[in-house]
Amino acid sequence: MHPTALARDFLRSHDPATTDHLEFLRARFDAGLAWVQFPPGLGGLGLPRERQTEVDAVLAEAGAPDNNPRRIGIGLGMAAPTILRHGTDEQHRRWLRPLWTGEEVWCQLFSEPGAGSDLAGLATRAVRDGDDWVVTGQKVWTSMAHEARWAILIARTDPAVPKHQGITYFVLDMTAPGVEVRPLRQITGEAEFNEVFLTDVRIPDADRLGAVGEGWLIAQTTLMNERVAIGGAATPREGGVIGVVADLWRQRPDLRSPGLHDQLMRLWVDAEAARLTGTRLRQQLAAGQPGPEGSAAKLLFARLNQEISLLEMEMLGEEGLRHDEWTMRRPTVVDFAGRTAGYRYLRAKGNSIEGGTSEILRNIVAERVLGLPAEPRADKDVAWKDVPK
Repeated sequence: MHPTALARDFLRSHDPATTDHLEFLRARFDAGLAWVQFPPGLGGLGLPRERQTEVDAVLAEAGAPDNNPRRIGIGLGMAAPTILRHGTDEQHRRWLRPLWTGEEVWCQLFSEPGAGSDLAGLATRAVRDGDDWVVTGQKVWTSMAHEARWAILIARTDPAVPKHQGITYFVLDMTAPGVEVRPLRQITGEAEFNEVFLTDVRIPDADRLGAVGEGWLIAQTTLMNERVAIGGAATPREGGVIGVVADLWRQRPDLRSPGLHDQLMRLWVDAEAARLTGTRLRQQLAAGQPGPEGSAAKLLFARLNQEISLLEMEMLGEEGLRHDEWTMRRPTVVDFAGRTAGYRYLRAKGNSIEGGTSEILRNIVAERVLGLPAEPRADKDVAWKDVPK
């Protein structure tokens, strides 16, 4: 049956107006209408990824509830594709359904104070103890850690081999003893990110994803999906920050000048080119896993957000310098369009850091897309324990 016909048939037995919100989402997952590209039984129908938009349109027209995707974006965009590709059947059944329905929020424990751009240099240790692993270390810049039930985590399990080879991938219960989450106050005044301290945290070996020592390989699945989720998200024309600034230009003739007009037109064209490139990237995803091209999309997203928010500040002048949102909030979503110009300008600074710094992404594009010579890496074949810290 065609996916849209399946969606209409589903609505006949699950009226959004009378069905409990959570029960509707659970039933939608069980019917294979959550993410149609996933296998049957895991929220999907084994269909091409682009058919999901047809299903979503039918359900949205009927007033069906969604799963608040911005709140659970880490689970949807990073954890789920990694679990699907590298997890066991039991792990699929345990984690994917409550992840998609939003019953269980996820976060990502990758970056550390001494291992951000050089993520493979991470120092968090995981030591085997019977059927468990005992994990100790510190992670940083963790979005949603203050609400998360689960975390995807990479830790060092063998310091006697080169850094990329001694890492293992785990799923961590954020309610386990020894997990401490502390807020990180940002330049915007909010505490959107966190630092997470792990002190003798026990993780069952059953919650290990993939083989011991294959964590770096598995993490690439997460990172590539993360960059597509950030830089290649589906948006309409004039979606995002460019739409806000274009509307400002139309509504405030007093702010216009020939120079600002030229800047706006250049950025509008760049934003539209980025949007169309994202569409092509998602079409390529229908044929398999994301590749290094997602790094280029994320790199472009960061540059555009920063340049467009700067243009908005230049248009507004003194008016744009106001930023009256200094309260210590703990936001669950990042909302660029619904905030002030001051917030957008300050928050956009983080776009070139989160999801991979722009400097590292340029290296990835240069080496893996353009085929340029790799940067020298003196510690590539040296045991992690012997690398100067």
